[in-house]
Amino acid sequence: MTADLKPYRKPKNKIQQSSSEIMNYGKMPPNVSDYETAVLGAIMLEKHAFEAVSDILKPECFYQNANQKIFQAMCNLSKSSKPIDLLTVVGELRAKDELDSVGGPYAITKLTTEVVSAANIEFHARAVLETFMLREMIRISGQTISAAYENGADIFDLMDEHDKELTNLSTGSLVKSYSDIPTELVKRIQRIEKLRANPEHITGVPSMYRDLDFVTHGWQPTDLIILAARPSVGKTAFALNLARNAALHPTKPTPVAFFSMEMSTGQLMDRIISAESGLLLENLNSGRVTEDEISMFYNKSFQKLSNAPIFFDDTPAMGIFEMRAKCRRMKSKLGLGLIIIDYLQLMSGTGDKRSSNREQEISTISRNLKALAKELGIPIIALSQLSREVEKRKDDDKKPRLSDLRESGAIEQDADMVMFLYRPEYYNITADEMGESNKGETIIKIAKHRNGTLEEIKLRALLHIQKFTDWEEVHGYKHVHKDDFIGWKPAIDDNFDNYFFK
Repeated sequence: MTADLKPYRKPKNKIQQSSSEIMNYGKMPPNVSDYETAVLGAIMLEKHAFEAVSDILKPECFYQNANQKIFQAMCNLSKSSKPIDLLTVVGELRAKDELDSVGGPYAITKLTTEVVSAANIEFHARAVLETFMLREMIRISGQTISAAYENGADIFDLMDEHDKELTNLSTGSLVKSYSDIPTELVKRIQRIEKLRANPEHITGVPSMYRDLDFVTHGWQPTDLIILAARPSVGKTAFALNLARNAALHPTKPTPVAFFSMEMSTGQLMDRIISAESGLLLENLNSGRVTEDEISMFYNKSFQKLSNAPIFFDDTPAMGIFEMRAKCRRMKSKLGLGLIIIDYLQLMSGTGDKRSSNREQEISTISRNLKALAKELGIPIIALSQLSREVEKRKDDDKKPRLSDLRESGAIEQDADMVMFLYRPEYYNITADEMGESNKGETIIKIAKHRNGTLEEIKLRALLHIQKFTDWEEVHGYKHVHKDDFIGWKPAIDDNFDNYFFK
């Protein structure tokens, strides 16, 4: 064992554990000292060499401590708009009282004699970066192993921290990045031209509801969308329709992750089968399905649903960190394009069971959901309950407001869009202002829209088959396609039209 290797001692705090403690298990950490020398020498030889590597390397990327100090001195000179050469680097190190610690002027001079030109400096710099990333992987893994042996460690917090650090490493967050106006301007113009050529003008994940897509242009990447309503209004049914429509889109099917903390996967599948096939949910639950209906389901819907990229997770009371870890893996392996959560108030915010402040916990959840949407670059639709304040208002004022969001104002603050689901039938309102029946009428009220207008979209709820359709006017009648009613028999009137449209 060499003199610089010390016996391993378990750290008191996993966060304070140094990289050297983790890596020194008898093996030399990955390094490319020759390339480090080549990079530093080339910078001092060529006037513009530093600019070629300044966005690739940081001082900590160098394995040798002396090389870290030398590169830091070069960074300081660049920030001060001073030239970087043998004399200025020596002067900067002397001013910081670090010249002797790097080997004196002779060591700096030796760097310039071991390189001919800066022709391959970018290649050498990336090799230095890659070995640094290998050392970081060893450090992160060592921290995870050490923490896993500690009693009382929260497994999901540990997994989340591990995944987050590896994600940062893989996405290049360790390297400084920036965007300039000319580059971004070209990108936006190209995007505009692409959108002009798209007749549908759908830029995100489509909902397949005409009026809703007209307002939203689809669910936009990085957006957090809150869908809120009172219990039993149809939140879950509508969310499943959104998942099914996105996954089964004819031209751009989108993989969807559906997290349900209230219902089992089997119950959710029954609802999707009902909506897709037109079989009554009640009959599916009870098994009262005829042979003809089963045959029709196999012919019409089975193959279509079998190919739907929808992934269910019915883990109860799932924590935000556990969900985040799962979504990262699904994004990497499955190309996840949409996340739906049913529902927000059933989630757990932190691993700290001593916390009794539910409002603060909900704030943590909503903030982390927004961060996750931005990190993965996909929309997240989170269902939410409304408070009982809606019920306390006058009979003619039951439409939800932003102030009705339950438990935390942070939900409103973090969300890019807030939508309310409102059905007049829920409050025993059976006719509109003109006295016409509003059977199945459902209002999607967009109360917050960071990138668009505030609108109210009218849909029709067919909750007996767990389906929502566009609200259309056909010859003065509110049109619903009769294929949506396979196996349905009117309970009041034998005339289909009379029951629904009068």
